[in-house]
Amino acid sequence: MAVGVFDLFSVGIGPSSSHTVGPMRAAAVFAEELKDSGVLGSVASLRVDLYGSLAATGRGHGTMTATLLGLEGYHPELILPEEVEERLAAIAETGVLNLAGASGEGVELPYAVEDMVLHPLTVLPRHTNGMKFVVSDAEGNVLREATFFSVGGGFIVREGEENTARVELEESKAELPLPFRTAAELLGRCASKGLGISDIMLINERASRSEEEIREGLLHIWSVMEACVETSLKREGVLPGGLRVRRRAPDWLERLLKEDKDRNDPKYWQEWVNLIALAVNEENASGGRVVTAPTNGAAGIIPAVLYYALNYAPGMDQATQADRDDVVVRFLLAAGAVGVLYKEQASISGAEVGCQGEVGSASSMAAAGLAEVMGGSPAQVENAAEIAMEHNLGLTCDPIGGLVQIPCIERNAIAAAKAINAAKMALWGDGTHRVSLDEVIVTMRETGKDMSHKYKETAMGGLAVNVVEC
Repeated sequence: MAVGVFDLFSVGIGPSSSHTVGPMRAAAVFAEELKDSGVLGSVASLRVDLYGSLAATGRGHGTMTATLLGLEGYHPELILPEEVEERLAAIAETGVLNLAGASGEGVELPYAVEDMVLHPLTVLPRHTNGMKFVVSDAEGNVLREATFFSVGGGFIVREGEENTARVELEESKAELPLPFRTAAELLGRCASKGLGISDIMLINERASRSEEEIREGLLHIWSVMEACVETSLKREGVLPGGLRVRRRAPDWLERLLKEDKDRNDPKYWQEWVNLIALAVNEENASGGRVVTAPTNGAAGIIPAVLYYALNYAPGMDQATQADRDDVVVRFLLAAGAVGVLYKEQASISGAEVGCQGEVGSASSMAAAGLAEVMGGSPAQVENAAEIAMEHNLGLTCDPIGGLVQIPCIERNAIAAAKAINAAKMALWGDGTHRVSLDEVIVTMRETGKDMSHKYKETAMGGLAVNVVEC
């Protein structure tokens, strides 16, 4: 299927879309296939191999535990945080995995995190985030095996089906009323139809959903983002994982409420934006419920900038609830359109192109969304997205301890401010600019190819090796 807004914004659990959400989805798909093919009852043993970045930073990113949950049949968009804690505690205590058991009868196997086989220095040809599942019967005969790649943002691809998936993608895109692969094509659609970027995206989304379903779905996405912030602001203490990173969002909220009692003093806009970004990513780092936007590691940027749009954009102090809902929908549609460009032409996987593909893409998407709802022309929206990515080029992914905490949490707040500034700069221009968004996206892709693997979510370079963990 063509990439749509609900692919880029999906509900899942932290701390990583490529290392947690994707592996859980892949494992759940494999578990369902065991049940559907009728071989589940004959399974006596299980082997899971993790390759490349999944193995190198899998512990800190929750890859192993997410894979266990997926093998039990749980899906990231449906499982609740309390279910995560309950099942993982049971597996850790008993050492028993209930293969494909989430929806009914499963097969209990002695299997836990320590049974997974890690290959941190082995990268499979398709992508650095590779994982292989093999099940055998009591005599050791292989019943079924499959290799998957988690390619960023929770998206997964099965080995051997890459070409089929590519053909299906092109066919589904051809069925869209106004397909586009590049920013130039998107701007051309806007010019020929006299429409904005969010309008083009809405027309394409209507190929698979009614307009009412699209609006309801996007407003639900925003409600999950808001709930993520609210949950995070009630938590205190330190984040899990051993770095003892202190949660700052609750203390920041307390201070902000004292200094900005009515929550509408414009001089505090950046403090509120910082707060939203930190809160989301602290919740993500603790394995909470978040929205991939377009990844978990960059999940705080779009909600923080959308918060700015709803509270500080001109005219919002007089806006009705219907007006505010319209802002949410148009913001996410425009941001989603730009996200499609990154998925089509480059990557949103930190393990493939570094953090420029995660935080950079999210900042670019957020800038586009903000410029759109602040009245920008299609050319100004494209310019805003270009500015934001241009100044995230070369951003490395070097998480300390393989945890999505340092520098990831603060990086979201910094990138949110970049997005707001990029939108403001674009809106002060007339849309003409020297560097196109397409050129920046291609540059990001090529920069990612040239970047050393040490700086692509392996925890083998940068801050990950130059900062003492404890």
